[in-house]
Amino acid sequence: MSFSGFIVQLLNGLASASTLFLVAAGLSLIFGVTRIVNFAHGSFYMVGIYLAYTLVEQFGASLGFWPALLLAAVCVGGLGALIEVLLLRRIYRAPELFQLLATFALVLVIRDAVLWFWGPEELLGPRAPGLRGSVDILGRQFPAYDLFLMVVGPLVLGLTWLLLTRTRLGLLVRAATQDREMVGALGVNQAWLFTAVFALGAMLAGLGGALQLPREPANLEMDLHTIGAAFVVVVVGGMGSLPGAYLAALLIAELKAICIWLGVVDVFGLEVSFSKLTLVVDFLVMAAVLVWRPWGLLGRPQAPSRHAGWREAPLRLPGPAGLAVAATFALVLAAMPFFTTGSPYTLVLLIDLLIAALFAASLHFLMGPAGMHSFGHAAYFGLGAYGAALLVRAAGLPMEAGLLLAPLVAAAGALVFGWFAVRLSGVYLAMLTLAFAQIVWAVTFQWNAFTGGSNGLTGVWPADWLSDRRAYYWLTVALVLAGLWALRRVLFSPFGYALRAGRDSPLRADAIGIDVRRLQWMAFVIAGAAAGLAGALFAFSKGSISPESLSIAKSVDGLVMVLLGGLQTLAGPVVGAFSFTWLHDTVARSTDYWRALLGGIILALVLLFPQGIAGAGRQAWGWLMQRRTGGREDVR
Repeated sequence: MSFSGFIVQLLNGLASASTLFLVAAGLSLIFGVTRIVNFAHGSFYMVGIYLAYTLVEQFGASLGFWPALLLAAVCVGGLGALIEVLLLRRIYRAPELFQLLATFALVLVIRDAVLWFWGPEELLGPRAPGLRGSVDILGRQFPAYDLFLMVVGPLVLGLTWLLLTRTRLGLLVRAATQDREMVGALGVNQAWLFTAVFALGAMLAGLGGALQLPREPANLEMDLHTIGAAFVVVVVGGMGSLPGAYLAALLIAELKAICIWLGVVDVFGLEVSFSKLTLVVDFLVMAAVLVWRPWGLLGRPQAPSRHAGWREAPLRLPGPAGLAVAATFALVLAAMPFFTTGSPYTLVLLIDLLIAALFAASLHFLMGPAGMHSFGHAAYFGLGAYGAALLVRAAGLPMEAGLLLAPLVAAAGALVFGWFAVRLSGVYLAMLTLAFAQIVWAVTFQWNAFTGGSNGLTGVWPADWLSDRRAYYWLTVALVLAGLWALRRVLFSPFGYALRAGRDSPLRADAIGIDVRRLQWMAFVIAGAAAGLAGALFAFSKGSISPESLSIAKSVDGLVMVLLGGLQTLAGPVVGAFSFTWLHDTVARSTDYWRALLGGIILALVLLFPQGIAGAGRQAWGWLMQRRTGGREDVR
């Protein structure tokens, strides 16, 4: 650790902060005006660098290197405008979670489009003309291009500030950020304002990607990697605040640079690797800021929206027909091994479907009846899986004990995380759960001596009496059905009714003596235990567990399952889990571009059945009953 190395690392942090700010600034603008949590923003960043590569390679000699980069950013802005007009404009009035599902589907479609056009190989662009060398700083060589990037961030911030404060468009954008309903009431064409802002945000993300061409190769993993960092910066800086986004990008990038500079440090005889903290330092900062100042460093509390969400009918106990369907479904599941003797893989797929159903139902318990959005529910799934594996391998307990105790491990994690999470709401709650999940993922990914690190843990097999796949399948059926029944039973208990009262009207619930925060905290623990049981079943079914079970992708899969099935129905998570897992498996085996096909199916369902598959089925059944009874049927 030298002083010159410290200065160089700080300069590296400034260069990284500029790139991160360009992506986060566009995301902040889009969210501030449209209120859309745009999961596809990282895809615009990825498309920007790929387009820059093609334009520089094909037209660099005639067009020039720098104009090619700017043209790539403009093209990405045009793509963003096209997506906003054709897709997002149709779902502005839908709940924000359905908008998230639509933008996630766009991620799948765009990634496969990039794969089809540019191929799977990494593409490294040429060095920037005039900035190919390095400069001497305190005896160390520092890339000249990184010095250029250090200037780009403040320059773009200044130009954007002038646009927002000195033009009519900027005045409208700032007004819409504060109160978009009032802007529409004053006669402003909201549709074209949203399109312009979305195009500007996409262009900034594309510019951030294009400027990375001389620094790193273009690859297909850039979208999800970038969007996570961008979300952190936007939340830490404050939703809709560009200076806040730059301050947050600067803070996070410099903290990462300092961690790299520190390296491995001896603290009272214990070696601490600060360089490993780079994987999680941004989420640590986000968690601390959200607990201390939920609206960000330079943000302000959001004004309440005047647009009411969809009215949700009260839950009703199932009638005889519903009970008969549930019993038939359970009997069919129990009998499946007798019909799949010639297809062992079918039984493996059914186990995956059942585990996914329990995981989705536990997330639905939080998002639906409890009204809390969680973007990090995979943390409890992974805690249950790792808890079961470690109890068997490290503690030497039998498999049965590990399976029973694993939900308690996940519930303990939910008990800690939920205590902080229930103090927030909306997107801030979702981001805090994401931060906790990433912290748990980073610990499991790097703690090689205990969790196996990136390799995970192997040799986690069921007991001898469950060595037959059919026996383990029946155990999975019994535990999953028991878990689903327990979650449903809780919802029809006084606790469940009070929980929904706190979701629908927290002020009234508090006025009549309901401790809403305590109920939500208990809901976190119950949902965490159910997800932990699903994780334990998954670990023993596969014989191993890896950090991927706690990743952002796993949490997103859970969100897709819940929203695909329908948030407003109790059968929704089961239908969504079965549909998504089966579609994922079937489509992935039928084409190399399965992501695009799956994303297209999800987009079609979002546009045609915004209440999910189960919700659409319930509406159709109610319509048929009314037709049969001449409109006199009270649909139960």
